[in-house]
Amino acid sequence: MANKILLLSTGGTIASVISDSGLVPKKSGEQLIKLLGKLPFEIEVKDILQLDSSNIQPEEWKFIAEEIFKYRNDYDGIVVSHGTDTMAYTASMLSFMLQGIEIPVVLTGSQVPINVVLSDAPDNLRLAFTAATKCAPGIYLAFDRKIMLGCRTVKVRTTNFNAFESVNVPPVAKITSDGMVFEKKVKAVSGPCKLNTNIDSHVSLVKLFPGFDPNLLFAMAKSGCHGIVIEAYGMGGMNYIRRNMVGAVGKLIRQGIPVIASSQCLYERSDLTKYEVGRLALLEGAISAHDMTSECAITKLMWALGQSMDVHQVAQFFNTNVVGEVTLDSEDEKRE
Repeated sequence: MANKILLLSTGGTIASVISDSGLVPKKSGEQLIKLLGKLPFEIEVKDILQLDSSNIQPEEWKFIAEEIFKYRNDYDGIVVSHGTDTMAYTASMLSFMLQGIEIPVVLTGSQVPINVVLSDAPDNLRLAFTAATKCAPGIYLAFDRKIMLGCRTVKVRTTNFNAFESVNVPPVAKITSDGMVFEKKVKAVSGPCKLNTNIDSHVSLVKLFPGFDPNLLFAMAKSGCHGIVIEAYGMGGMNYIRRNMVGAVGKLIRQGIPVIASSQCLYERSDLTKYEVGRLALLEGAISAHDMTSECAITKLMWALGQSMDVHQVAQFFNTNVVGEVTLDSEDEKRE
């Protein structure tokens, strides 16, 4: 009996056509499937959105999560076709909203519309459908012959077909001449799945640069910002001479606003204990993102604040591996 899969179509480049104003998502999920030819799966399609992913925001995250939750018991797996620009954010947020999901949920898209002869869309869709039948339960992103844990993905290229990379962990699986070869065991999240779409999107993601005025952080707080992720230097270092970022972080923490310190470096981790500039920030209460992606750190912060966590609870939450989003040292792992 063929595996039963649901395709939730949300738009994106994969479903786009050329118009006078540029590429616009117009094709339905059924049209996408027809262009793939015969597949060894029983596929049903629901068109739930028709948006460029630049327009997919927290309201759409909630809606997509609700649709996945609604249909999860009716299918062996769910595929979400999605634009590439914000796909990593959506995959990360769904990982928190749908903890303990009982089936594989696989996001995919393409760099070129499906109706273009040399599009990458057909291969990516076939990969996603196969992943939805073979992967362990969880949230994934399938692209360019790689299946990656959704909360570990980053879009790193704008035009090449290998647009996404799995950062700081290997892909879950790759496609080779031997078929689908699994490389990473996915951490199981105990179920049953509980839909939790409570988030607080009044947060900010700031990239630190030489000369950044820390007073801008206080302006954000006065404007209603409830939490900040700072992409700091190297392992999480922040300047304290003249423009005292470290002192500003301490003041924000004492105001009840969590500040997460991640690294501007795409690979490897932030470690606030290694250098003085990081240790001072740590003493002021800065919370390390460890080796999380910025996409995951900001969505994890939104979700944490949506659960009404205070600064100390957010710090504890960021020191917990919830859905495979972070690598902690052995001492931290024991505390989970």
